[in-house]
Parts: sequence; C-alpha cells; structure tokens
Amino acid sequence: MEVDNAVSSYLQAQQRQAPAGLAARFAEFEELYERKVWHQLTKAVEAFINLPEAAPYRIGVYNEFVRDWQKHMSKVKLVLFALAAARQLDSIPDAAAFMERVADEVNKPDSQEAYALASLECAHFRLLLNDLDATRDALEKCQAMVESFAHVDPVIYASFYRVCADYYKAKAAYGQYYKNALLLLACIDVHELAAEDRTQRAYDLAIAALLSDSIYNFGDLLSHSIMDALRGTESEWMVALLQAFNAGDIAAFERLAARLQAQPMLAQSAPFLQQKIRLMALIESMFRRQGAAAARAVPFAVVSAETRLPAGEIEHLVMKALSLGLIRGSIDQVAQHITVQWVQPRYLGKDQIQSLADRLAQWESRVTATAQRMEGAAPELFAR
Repeated sequence: MEVDNAVSSYLQAQQRQAPAGLAARFAEFEELYERKVWHQLTKAVEAFINLPEAAPYRIGVYNEFVRDWQKHMSKVKLVLFALAAARQLDSIPDAAAFMERVADEVNKPDSQEAYALASLECAHFRLLLNDLDATRDALEKCQAMVESFAHVDPVIYASFYRVCADYYKAKAAYGQYYKNALLLLACIDVHELAAEDRTQRAYDLAIAALLSDSIYNFGDLLSHSIMDALRGTESEWMVALLQAFNAGDIAAFERLAARLQAQPMLAQSAPFLQQKIRLMALIESMFRRQGAAAARAVPFAVVSAETRLPAGEIEHLVMKALSLGLIRGSIDQVAQHITVQWVQPRYLGKDQIQSLADRLAQWESRVTATAQRMEGAAPELFAR
C-alpha cells in the first residue's frame, strides 16, 4: 500500500526538518502507517507526544497525521492526542474551542467515555477563563456520565479529579480541594508529574489541609510521597508545620509563626489557625489519656495548660471539638472537668506510636495484676 500523498508529504517533510531523534520517530510513523498496524502506531504517537522536545510538533501531528486514521484508534487516545495539541495553542479561548469541536466529534453512542474526557478538558479550559458556572455544570454532567459507565479508564478519573480539584481551588473550598486532589494522586504516578507541578500540588494540599475547617487528620497527606516535593525548597517548612498540627504541638507552631506571617493566605487566617492548633492539642491530650477510666476525667486547669488557653475558654474549645466529632464525651461545669470516651482515629507519628505501645504495656500489666489477685483470692477457680 502507498501512503496517502498528503500524509506522506507531511511525514517526509518532518523527517528532513526535525532534529535527528525526532526525525527517526517520523520515519517510524510512516513505516507503521504503511503497514496499517494501528495499535502500534497509536502507541508510537503516544510516546512521541509525551516527549518534551516534541511539543512544537504536537499540533501538526494531530492535524496532519492523526486525523487521517483516527477511525482506527481508541477514541480516548484520540482525545488525549487532541488535548496535547490544544495545550500548544496560543490562546486559551482557541484551546477551549478546539476541545469543544473534538468533544462534538466523539459524542457518539460507542464513544461516550471519550466524550466525557473531552468534556472534562473543555471544562478545564473554561475554568482557566474563570467561567466557574460553565465549569460546575460540566463537572456535574460528567460526574453523572462517569458514574453510569460499567468500566472507566483511569485517565478519565484522573481528568475528573484534576478539574474538580482546580475548580474547588478557584472557589477556595479547601476541604473539597483536598479530597479531590488526593483522589487525583491515587489515579496517577506522581513521579510522572513535572517537578514544578509536584511542588505546587504539595504546597496547595498543605494550604488546604491547614485552612479547611473539616480536616483535622493529616495522616493521608503526611504519609504521601507528594510531600517529598517540598524537601529542599523554600516551602519545606510547611512539612514541619503540618507535623506540628498533627501532633498538636503548640510550641512548634509558635516557632513557625514568623513563617506564617510571610504567607498571605495563612496570615489572614491566623485566628482560625490558632483555634485549630489548640483543637489538635486537645485531641492529642485526650488521646494520651485513653486507657484507665480514671484518666479520662481531665480538669479544666490541665486542659488550659496543655492548650495554652485561659480556663474560661476551655468549655468553648471542648464544645467545638464535640460539635466537629473530634472527640466524644461530656463536660461537667460544676466539677470543672471533661470526660472523653472516644478520640477521632488519626495518623500516628513515631512518638505517638511509642506512647500507644507504652499504654498497651500498662494495660497488659494491669490485666496481669488483676488476674493474679483473683487467683490469689479464689485459687480453686483457677485449678486445673
């Protein structure tokens, strides 16, 4: 079979003009196209568009080559190739219009997954244009589509969670951003992200965790490899700040106060962060006391010392923790103490794990001592 004249002319021109490494790729395209091995050709194009040095060629490859044999490939792959081209366009409106045309092309009964993906990427460009309403409507539509599919390509989930996360970031909805950004990271290989993307994502997640009024457990984030992206950067101190919150370490938090003031978003939320670190200190304090029932009744004065709050503000702090579901228990206003039966499960650092191990050892000792007393009081019950 002879290669189509237009396709042949394009591929051969690129072989002459492109750098040696890329020229070899175009030669491979021509050979695979002539043999009609569409699956191998799709994989070859996919590898090509993922090369950073191939960026200037993505629009041409899509328009002059891929579209000629698009009926032979997965429509999800077709949308991904189109997206790579759209990202090279000079303006965001042009990119949005480009992806809308692609979405219309794949909006067929047998390619609804591709249509969902194209629609999500259209929503992404609309978000970049600050059209939040259009983005929200597209996300709601795509969510219903994705939930109706029997099988979903992971790349579609990744696109959905990425656009959701970016939408909630634009809305300053910290809790929703945090949830969707972590779900995104579960769908992709973090190390395939560009270094600057990893750093930005880690920073945004840290900010969201700190400023959300619904996140009081940072375990998922602190244990995630994405946080390594902050190591060696000017934002590395954010890891220490998250660890301080996770441990309820007010002293460590105060040592980082100057850093907080240099970050406008954190500085503006200083009163909220002050309350949050004290709630975390309260949780940590109650966690350490989960054991003997006698240790669970904690005087206001003790809580005041550990949270660095005046005794008169302790009741309000405990009521806040109870309303958020961080602890379960009761307040005795007359006796001026609180009793806690349950503390929210949380990520444990090494010191906290050691504390838990120590408490288990104490519990074992008490059980052993009780059994020995019972055996001494009624040996006949333990006779074999």
